[in-house]
Amino acid sequence: MRLEVERLSTGYGRVPVVRDVGFTIEPGRLTAILGHNGAGKTTLLRAIVGVLPAREGSIRFSGTEVSRLRPHLRVRRGLAYVPQGQQAFGQLTAAENLRLVADYYGAAGRRRVADALDLFPALRELLARPAGLLSGGQRQQLAIARALVTDPELLVLDEPTEGIQPSVVTEIQEAIATLTRARELSVLLVEQHVGFAVAAADEFLVLTSGRLSHRGPGGPGAAAEAHRVLAL
Repeated sequence: MRLEVERLSTGYGRVPVVRDVGFTIEPGRLTAILGHNGAGKTTLLRAIVGVLPAREGSIRFSGTEVSRLRPHLRVRRGLAYVPQGQQAFGQLTAAENLRLVADYYGAAGRRRVADALDLFPALRELLARPAGLLSGGQRQQLAIARALVTDPELLVLDEPTEGIQPSVVTEIQEAIATLTRARELSVLLVEQHVGFAVAAADEFLVLTSGRLSHRGPGGPGAAAEAHRVLAL
């Protein structure tokens, strides 16, 4: 899916947060959004997925204007969103969390559960455990796996490694890299681990006070530039 954001402005009530932001993600590419706390990163993602309305500008999926569509209709067009905070239905088992989504898609959904578990094999031993008893990292893996069951073309991730133990951070980082390389999935990533985010990205963007202040090519050698920009 090609994501095109053009002159997008949004906020909460009468308070503007994101102003005049524009960028494009080509199919199979990963774009990382960086910025200090309060820069508007999560607000931008919420507008793209439809949780917040776009006050101005446009959002297009593969050439189709979607900025007035409700979130579930954007999901049907190939969007999946994993918000910040290891989202899961705590009273349900890990397997039931996955089945809630898979049953909507029938046999195809059940096949996608198997594919998602191949990406996070540690979850296979935890399927019978209530999600509320999983660690933060395990719940985050479960949330990403559940999103993948929808067979998205664009995966939007908000701080997927926040507050997670280092060993699981590595597993999530490897899974994201696999998704973009092997599955040609477009990924929009907000992440505080600058080194990982920039190394994995094809392009990184920096938000400052709700405006796009810098963009640059990603890759293993780009972290120094990203840190320099963030220090300004």
